Amino acid sequence: MLSDWGIPFTERDITRDPAAVEEMLRFRGVAPLTVVDGVPVSDLDAAALEALLGEE
Repeated sequence: MLSDWGIPFTERDITRDPAAVEEMLRFRGVAPLTVVDGVPVSDLDAAALEALLGEE
């Protein structure tokens, strides 16, 4: 979805990156988890991402 919108992002694989697991748990999130300016959005919630990113 972010690629479709032309928004750069860094993907982290929790199955291979223990630090990514720690970060996810710190945000009390579930995978998939997107963090925008420190705000966690779980489950690829398109409406929440649009609101945070200003997409219309």
